Amino acid sequence: MDLNSLPAHHNLVSVPPPSVAATHIHHRPYFYWGKESEFLFRGWPDSNSGMYALALVLVLTLAILTEFLSSLNLVRPGSSRVATVFFQSGIHAIRAGFGYLVILAVVSYNGGVFIAAVLGHAFGHAIFRGRSTKKETA
Repeated sequence: MDLNSLPAHHNLVSVPPPSVAATHIHHRPYFYWGKESEFLFRGWPDSNSGMYALALVLVLTLAILTEFLSSLNLVRPGSSRVATVFFQSGIHAIRAGFGYLVILAVVSYNGGVFIAAVLGHAFGHAIFRGRSTKKETA
């Protein structure tokens, strides 16, 4: 059966145009600066300055928490191997979830979000992993 021979209303190839509501915020393939953004949740932070600032703080905090969870070593000597594996897997899953939320925010291509994510990872690394790189004095 040839698709071109079907009546127009049976054309399975055409895609309807996107609705106006779905295109009110344009996702750009390049970084842009401004509060007119939408990431992580539909309609948030939109163009509200206070919500945009809150969103930047959220991304910064998620990046810091990701670094914190990466630095945790809560396994006690003599712990059950099975319990240790499940506990470490749970911590890893939470860390991965936070990391993916940061990535999803960054792909909004908003320059402020990108800077918040990078600073959050840098601060988190300096705070939680920086002490592990210090040389111990005897």
